[in-house]
Amino acid sequence: MTNRTLQSDILTFIATYGESALQEAMQQYIDNQQVYFFRTKSLTTRIKISDIYCLQCQQHNITIHTSLGIYRKYGTLSQELTTLFPYGFIKCSQSCIVSLSKVRSIQNNTVTLIDGKELHISRVYAPKLLTAFNGRNYSCSIVDSNISEKIRHTRYYVN
Repeated sequence: MTNRTLQSDILTFIATYGESALQEAMQQYIDNQQVYFFRTKSLTTRIKISDIYCLQCQQHNITIHTSLGIYRKYGTLSQELTTLFPYGFIKCSQSCIVSLSKVRSIQNNTVTLIDGKELHISRVYAPKLLTAFNGRNYSCSIVDSNISEKIRHTRYYVN
């Protein structure tokens, strides 16, 4: 591909979708190349961050759900969230963080991921999760907009 063709393609993309869409596409590409280093006492594994759906923790035993399978390690969810937050991960309960890019819908107190897995949303984390999910430019339909009851009566879908 020549420079002129590349420039022409970029200008066409910007004219069609806007500068912000190009910036978002570039950021998505960069994020998809990022890796998460999964470490245990005897093993270090690289996992693409874009392959991670969620992390669940019970008594410092962390289960990492990915498109490639399930991994387990010892640690704290806070440490994992610090690492993954810049890539669109957020807490949905005291014991779970989820990738916003893997969320299909939010209804009542349940997050449904694109693989069909359902996760509980605690009331404490629900407002931040809903705000973050809406902020990712997804189309949303609100069944009932009563703010105090939002977590019970709102359904959000990724189109």
